[in-house]
Amino acid sequence: MMFPFTSATLSGDPRSHNAKDRGIPERKTIQMTYASRDVSLPPDFLSLDHPPPDAQPVTLSLIDWASTALPVNEGRFAAVLDSVISPSECAELLRLAESSVDVANMQYARADQDPWLPAMVNAGGGYEVLDSKYRNSDRIIWDSQEVVDRIWARCLQGRVGEVLRGRMGALDDETSGAWRRLGSGRQLVKQRWEFDRLNQRMRFLRYEPGQFFKPHSDSPYGEEVDGKKFKTFFTVHLYLNDSVAEVGEEAELVGGATSFLSSNNKTKVDVDPKAGRLLIFQQRGLKHAGDDVVKGTKYTMRTDVLYELIEETPEE
Repeated sequence: MMFPFTSATLSGDPRSHNAKDRGIPERKTIQMTYASRDVSLPPDFLSLDHPPPDAQPVTLSLIDWASTALPVNEGRFAAVLDSVISPSECAELLRLAESSVDVANMQYARADQDPWLPAMVNAGGGYEVLDSKYRNSDRIIWDSQEVVDRIWARCLQGRVGEVLRGRMGALDDETSGAWRRLGSGRQLVKQRWEFDRLNQRMRFLRYEPGQFFKPHSDSPYGEEVDGKKFKTFFTVHLYLNDSVAEVGEEAELVGGATSFLSSNNKTKVDVDPKAGRLLIFQQRGLKHAGDDVVKGTKYTMRTDVLYELIEETPEE
């Protein structure tokens, strides 16, 4: 069987049909801007008190690297939460994300007003590069602190929340401190990072047959607001539809796992898509990839966890 993407690859132009239709050049640095429209959220959307009929209790599974094909990752944090949002909420979240795009004013707009732009690679300073041999899915960027706060509130319920708070509340082990000049001498300032919030920037991703994200490690994002310093340490992936690997033939999606990889890419541990499943993993030291989609379409949302830097200066 030959899939449509095979002939596109052989043509010598690695770009997706979406990138070609929009006229986005390959490997050219482009200044991109993303602005979200105001979206009115349904009052009970992602509610704790009034969950939809298809909601299920949230469960948590910590990835025990020692018992997997990648024991070298032992000590690195990764966890899978199931049923964080329900299948109907997944569909509604996708609909809201698409409605957040100002298609009339977006860069490289298409005549059919498709809100999904090709996912590009960050080049810094607001610039991006289309690198279709590295990643070739489509993306919507939607900034909404309210939505990510509601999603995180779902994660913090009951025993699941206790485990997450215990591991992710404060990261004393992420830094050993910093020397600061004080007069003619230096003083060791103890530092720690405290959980602040999920990043409001949601990156919705659409992978169609033949689309992928090659092996990489997630880089931390940092910002300074009103003199406070923030930095990310964990990535959050929310899967928005089911895969055959998880639920059987009733699903359409084949492939598209998030694969954690060995240094030589020859050994892997897969997390397969399932509607409402949320994967959290530390950004440092966990190489991974988005496997090729073979059939169907994969939808996910990615964000990360922001921490505030807290400094403790010893009393003199």
